[in-house]
Amino acid sequence: MKWLVRSLIGIACLAVLALIGFQVFKTQIAEAAFLNAVEANVGRDASAELPDGLHVFMCGAGTPLPDPLRAGPCLGLIAGDRAFVFDAGSGGTRNLTRMRFPLGRIERAYLTHLHSDHMDGLGELLMQAWVNGQRTTPLPVSGPRGVDEVVNGFNAAYRIDGTFRTAHHGAGIANPAGRGGMGETITLPAGPGSRLVVLDDNGLKITAFSVSHSPVEPAFGYRVDYKGRSVVFSGDTIYDPNLVAVAEGVDLLFHEALDPEMVGAMHDAAAAKGADHLAQILDDILTYHASPVDAARSASEAGARQLVFYHTIPPLPSRLLNDYYVRDAKKAFDGRITVSEDGMVFSLPAGSDAINRHDGFK
Repeated sequence: MKWLVRSLIGIACLAVLALIGFQVFKTQIAEAAFLNAVEANVGRDASAELPDGLHVFMCGAGTPLPDPLRAGPCLGLIAGDRAFVFDAGSGGTRNLTRMRFPLGRIERAYLTHLHSDHMDGLGELLMQAWVNGQRTTPLPVSGPRGVDEVVNGFNAAYRIDGTFRTAHHGAGIANPAGRGGMGETITLPAGPGSRLVVLDDNGLKITAFSVSHSPVEPAFGYRVDYKGRSVVFSGDTIYDPNLVAVAEGVDLLFHEALDPEMVGAMHDAAAAKGADHLAQILDDILTYHASPVDAARSASEAGARQLVFYHTIPPLPSRLLNDYYVRDAKKAFDGRITVSEDGMVFSLPAGSDAINRHDGFK
């Protein structure tokens, strides 16, 4: 017993000494931690550490509704040594920076549709790609009809900022000829089952296809194929047979989803508190989003290997809600289901059937 008492006293003394030491040297400890973080992260290109293949950086898994785990819709894509971005929701570019995505090597941004949450971060994306990439031409931004108007609006809004950056950094860093973006309209063939290959180069193929998000028309999803690996991004849509057809055999289906029961509870709470306008909005959004079961049904019918939920409605501020969110989807799809959040990186190495995931914020 005396030995145990002496041991506990010794441990307590060591803990007190450690606490005193931390208080005395906490500034030096903080400095060392900061310098280590700078050494590990500044100038680092995360794509250089990845094997050849397809890699999806989840830079925005959310919606217009605030969610501490999810920024606005945004997906960064690495295919081999090429970089692209699909949608540019608010906060997405900052997440890409945290994930050490090669902003300076982005070839093109693709928009699924022109709802604000899918492009309200476009100005920051264009600015960061310009300065980080020392671009000499504007970044191409492809999307549905109206994309040129959107891009021109951001160009105008950021024009003054651009003059300041060129004056400060010089034309060698911020060449005014490379500032902003250039909108390029994708026009799909008319009729049901509409799709169009928008890039086919050196084994990389990107296909745009129509989805159902009425009254938002046109609205697109995208399929990317590279060296036998494939991903599909749904954009915003209800259950759509065209998405199922295009996604046939895909490795990873990234699908938006809205849980009607959870949104219904929010609707009832808003109505009970007299917030009729909010209740009306929550009622309206039920008509143009897929439910988790709809998304799972699409994944099953397409023969997708895995399903990843993004653009999740309502917000899921705690991971404890994830199981509740997919409770019925698991019955409709027997593959792996992931409720995504910002920072996740999904890697599909070429010449393999592996689907790996890691935390891009680390």
